[in-house]
Amino acid sequence: MASASLSLTALPGIPLIAPGDDLPALIIAALREAGLGLVDGDILVVAQKIVSKAAGLYVDLDDVVPSQRARDIAARVGKDPRHVEVVLREADEIVKIGPHVIVAAHRLGFVMANAGIDESNIEHGHGGRVLLLPRDPDGSASALKQCLDQAFGVSCGVIVNDSFGRPWRNGVVGVAIGAAGVPALVDRVGAKDLFGRRLKVTEIAVADEIASAASLLMGQANEGLPVVLVRGYRAASPVGPAASLIRSRERDMFR
Repeated sequence: MASASLSLTALPGIPLIAPGDDLPALIIAALREAGLGLVDGDILVVAQKIVSKAAGLYVDLDDVVPSQRARDIAARVGKDPRHVEVVLREADEIVKIGPHVIVAAHRLGFVMANAGIDESNIEHGHGGRVLLLPRDPDGSASALKQCLDQAFGVSCGVIVNDSFGRPWRNGVVGVAIGAAGVPALVDRVGAKDLFGRRLKVTEIAVADEIASAASLLMGQANEGLPVVLVRGYRAASPVGPAASLIRSRERDMFR
């Protein structure tokens, strides 16, 4: 039996993205320039930042008037009150506050640091600005997949990834906040293990595992490699959106 294998290739040639840029066209051009193309089953992992940048989801901090609540939280955590105000606007719930970080439940359902609002790897402008999450990450992945499928005559997958911290563990990892054409969450309940025991609760966050692997090439600082081609993964489960990975508040033991 042939050995299982998976290849990941960081796509060169993606320029700095500006609001209004045609992101699918830029990725298609970079794939062709690199001589890579796409085949059926390929997965492109795309950094959230370039999706948000192309959509122009910046907030200029000079335009933000912080509320008293934002000022109070900012004093506790050591952050710009204007940044905190944007976090409050994007969040449904503040879960935990600590030094330099606000753990918040974003209105899309993600529980993450600062409601996903970031200042790293963006052009800061005159008075500082921050970048928001895509309004519909699954929709963004689906739209990009449609363009790629049409350009190369294939059926590919797309994952929009971002960096999350985790309970119990230090460090951040890449996770999927948007997905199309991939089995984001695979239910293995009822399957047998090596010794014939049936699994009772096992679900596999496939899209997160792929997003995390791609993050090794993307990096977290100045690498400038926001798109990774994943080749060789063979899905045996139905495709589904990244929204299926979000645990409901009722099942979240950390809230």
